Amino acid sequence: MDLSNLNREELTLLGSGACTMLALHFSSQLASQHLYYWKNPKEQSAILMIILMVPVYAVYSFVGVLDLKGAKPFLMVLTLIKECYEALVVAKFLGLLFGYMNLDINNNIVPDEVKGREIRHAFPVSLFQRRTAHLNHQTLKLLKYQIWQFVVTRPMCSLLMIGLQLLGVYPRWVSWTFTIIISISIFMAVYSLLVFYHVFAKELKPYKPLAKFSCIIGVVFFGYWQGVLLDILEESGVIKSHHFWLDAEHVGEAIQNVLICVEMVGFSVFQQYAFHFERYSGDVQTMLQKGKRNE
Repeated sequence: MDLSNLNREELTLLGSGACTMLALHFSSQLASQHLYYWKNPKEQSAILMIILMVPVYAVYSFVGVLDLKGAKPFLMVLTLIKECYEALVVAKFLGLLFGYMNLDINNNIVPDEVKGREIRHAFPVSLFQRRTAHLNHQTLKLLKYQIWQFVVTRPMCSLLMIGLQLLGVYPRWVSWTFTIIISISIFMAVYSLLVFYHVFAKELKPYKPLAKFSCIIGVVFFGYWQGVLLDILEESGVIKSHHFWLDAEHVGEAIQNVLICVEMVGFSVFQQYAFHFERYSGDVQTMLQKGKRNE
């Protein structure tokens, strides 16, 4: 293929497709490695759900790059699937963290060795909660619920938004109202995850917690705020269709889709480190070595 004969729009489409394929390759490779070393179904099933988040985002964004103007009902269905998957990933990640610490996510029992640890709340959360608190069953329950509220809020808002669009009752102010609600929900979830990480940093240290938290926050939450920023820039006239070669009705959405396709390659590589299969591969390798010696 002679790339010099392609225009910039075709090159963008080709580049987005190549990035999507790379993200799918790295994610499927990591997922297959976990399936091969399937030693802890409870943990690894959650990890697989998190790993597959990257392909879901990449494919969704590439479909948006292919045709932003048409196939609106199909894109609505894909949007609902993606946003419900976001909620599922956050729920699975929280369950994974509880599993690492041998805690039951369905109750709020705090082990004696971590009970009483100090929790310092920063602004603006300190306006609604005590600036300094201590870990007990109530504060653990509150942290869990502040994360779980996103799991409920995200799909509910998505269903309402799609329903209103189908009914033809979706003025711009309603769209921004949902944006504000979801942004507040995301802020509370991210903040609570960071507090959770700070409180249990010692127990989570063997599990590469910073890398895992970075993956979740980067893919699920940063991607959303990136889209909001592009919408604001488009609404304010900072970016316009004629500034770019993307022939799209909503240029901010088009740029977001292209950026997500590129960013998912980076996250698919980063996941190789954050959710590596080495933790589960030792026993299998030992068994294979013993089998070879017996032969």
